[in-house]
Amino acid sequence: MFFFILFFRRLYSLINRRFIWTGLLWLIIHAVFAQNPSAIWYRQPARNWNEALPVGNGRLGAMVFGRAGDELIQLNEASLWSGGPVSRNPNPGVARYLPEIREALFREDYEAAAKLTQHMQGLYTEAYQPLGDLLLKQDFSGQPADYYRDLNIKNATATTRFRVNGVNYTREIFVSAPDQVVVVRLTADQKGALNVTAAARSPHPVTKSAVGRDELVIRGKAPAHADPNYVNYNPKPVIYGDSAGCKGMRFDWRVKVRSTDGTVSTDTAGIRIQNATEAVLLLTAATSFNGFDKCPDREGRDEKQLADGYLKKALTKTVDALRKAHVADYQRYFNRTSFTLETALAVNLPMDERLKRYAEGGADPELETLYFQFGRYLLISSSRPGGPPANLQGLWNPMVRPPWSSNYTTNINAEMNYWPAEMVNLSELHTPLLTWIGYMAKTGRETTKNFYNARGWTVHHNSDIWGASNPVGDKGKGSPSWANWAVGGAWLSQHLYDHYLFTGDKKYLQTYAYPLMKDAALFCLDWLVEDPQGRLVTAPSTSPENVFITEKGVKQSVSVATTMDMGLIWDVFSNVIQASSQLGIDADFRKTLSDKKSKLFPLQIGKSGNLQEWYKDWQDEDPQHRHVSHLYALHPGREISPLTTPQFADAARKTLEIRGDGGTGWSKSWKINFWARLHDGNHAYKLLRELLKLTGMEGTDYAKGGGTYPNLFCAHPPFQIDGNFGGTSGIGEMLVQSHDGLLNLLPARPDGWATGEVKGMKTRGGYELDMSWKNGKLTRVAVRSALGGNCRLRVTSALKSDGKTRLQTAKGTNPNAFFQQPENRYQTTKPETPANGVYLYDLATEPGKEYVLLGV
Repeated sequence: MFFFILFFRRLYSLINRRFIWTGLLWLIIHAVFAQNPSAIWYRQPARNWNEALPVGNGRLGAMVFGRAGDELIQLNEASLWSGGPVSRNPNPGVARYLPEIREALFREDYEAAAKLTQHMQGLYTEAYQPLGDLLLKQDFSGQPADYYRDLNIKNATATTRFRVNGVNYTREIFVSAPDQVVVVRLTADQKGALNVTAAARSPHPVTKSAVGRDELVIRGKAPAHADPNYVNYNPKPVIYGDSAGCKGMRFDWRVKVRSTDGTVSTDTAGIRIQNATEAVLLLTAATSFNGFDKCPDREGRDEKQLADGYLKKALTKTVDALRKAHVADYQRYFNRTSFTLETALAVNLPMDERLKRYAEGGADPELETLYFQFGRYLLISSSRPGGPPANLQGLWNPMVRPPWSSNYTTNINAEMNYWPAEMVNLSELHTPLLTWIGYMAKTGRETTKNFYNARGWTVHHNSDIWGASNPVGDKGKGSPSWANWAVGGAWLSQHLYDHYLFTGDKKYLQTYAYPLMKDAALFCLDWLVEDPQGRLVTAPSTSPENVFITEKGVKQSVSVATTMDMGLIWDVFSNVIQASSQLGIDADFRKTLSDKKSKLFPLQIGKSGNLQEWYKDWQDEDPQHRHVSHLYALHPGREISPLTTPQFADAARKTLEIRGDGGTGWSKSWKINFWARLHDGNHAYKLLRELLKLTGMEGTDYAKGGGTYPNLFCAHPPFQIDGNFGGTSGIGEMLVQSHDGLLNLLPARPDGWATGEVKGMKTRGGYELDMSWKNGKLTRVAVRSALGGNCRLRVTSALKSDGKTRLQTAKGTNPNAFFQQPENRYQTTKPETPANGVYLYDLATEPGKEYVLLGV
């Protein structure tokens, strides 16, 4: 970029300024943005939603299409969902089926067990809703030329530029978190050339009204209920009326002209701005959502007052002040972490062409680092403290019945959204999920009681803004293979504990996380039963969305003790044991968990050398199924590791080889994390390249559909944001791992990343790392310690002190309590076991200090 600026400065000094300045400035800006590695840019408008560009502040979201004459900006508000508080006992009396199911399972009548299990289902979740569209109709004659649009993830701003009849038009759009408004700035470089109408529409019934000459107000209600998109048996899948006055939240959104030098008039058809050079529109919205357990209608908040308050506050600021506050707020998160790789030649192409070139085998390290940062951008834009967690599509959704209701799919996808949060230095943005776990636990305690006569809490396959926790399926219409998976509470508890391990916040652990983790473990204690050999198993048990073939050749999905179930229970028991020890409480409960943990049904290696997925060594209906749920113990769990359980790590590797590298977008993302945990950087990198395969496909091909849309959204297909977050997490796992009792630096660096630098990565134990490496060897490592304690490093190239830091060869077990390893019956080696080309160091750290190490 520097060379472009220098070139044009010299050219500028040689040419008559009066005649060429406007066009030259346009070329400079265009060239600079095209070379900006933080900009995702294009030569044409979006043809569809998967080419539009996402902006958001965690609560308000917009998809910007970049059309010249008829711009479309699709809008969302994070709390706008169908429905209302869940029924806490939607299918009374179904607990009576549980003993019958278990009896059928232990006599190996899996078909009867599945039919009985199907009775134990409740209602479907509700659906995340679109707010509406802002339509900008711009009047001009002639065809646009010199078209350019981008999303700059360095300042979270979308820009569109084009020229018509010698006039250069610019649109700049950002969503401010400090001021809770969408800002749309329209400019023309010739006085009076800007003529535009801003209109609004919504898929929901709305009323529109003009307020004064420059404001449009749109009010309506979300549906009282919306069926999932895959339910096709109801004559009215979307219902707006609710006679009880409970379901169906209200919304209010407003568009106002902040400033313009043109004339303005408004009616219900829209806001008309004429003969202007510049116009700034402010857009905001609010809903009546008042909490997961409050009727959004009769007990709702005053959405009108909320929207009016946001708007009035923003109107006190100039557009420059709004932008400055927005950029400062965004960059305080984004600038914490950077990742760069050695680049032989920058790739100066629009993103669609760039992805195509990459898919054809072209080298593009900047695209890989941009994808890592794009995941961070999406999390900052869709998950902010105080709001709902990022859902299946983050914040962005144009459909009343979106794919899978755009809900929280808790058998993998909701968790995957937050895998990168702690490691990429966005810990605060993890809190929306952590808070929502508490709401799900409140409904989950009643679910476990009503469905299973059990204590504690859990969540099943799906949840929503109302904290749904029951098995879905509409009381028997869903397949048990997904609807009746019962251990979501154990998985979510891992997030509660990981947040503590990264932050060291003992008050949070004691007052919030530990009680929830303990109750999740309590459900697991009640859920476990003894099999005929006296081993503790789950029954009924499924491996999400997968099907096995029995010895008799019959396809079934319900059995006992699936490997995923047992891995999740091992994990929650281990975490509660460690947390109670850290807090010095619940010694008796800790012993109970330890005793039960030793009796859990064991991990098994099958006849093909793979980690078994099922109770028996059954064949899969689909050997290359997209879910690889039984490898939870490898990632994000920690029961299996090459450093501690090499035999089972080899079995996990064999499982992945049998599963293959195909699958949907999020499935490929999970596999990147798996291969990184196996310390196979080249295989992880292969899958990263495949994840970035350009696709414009619509529909769902579970085996071959995965890839990336032109706007960098992950294609399931259709779009699911978990694939983006899982990809960022996978890159993070390639760079640093901290789950094995030490900090493992560059554990899965692929050959293609021979030289690079990463700054601001976080690890368990409260450490923040900067690392640079050249030709595969570390050249500098900076460790910043927030909590103090022994920092143990595992590296594949020797390090030395910078002269100020005392570095020692590691000895014995790591004394740092944050790196305590759970008791593991499969462990045969220690993380500190010497290996060829590996160095292990101990670094005594104090809170608030930085320690620098250099390559030898």
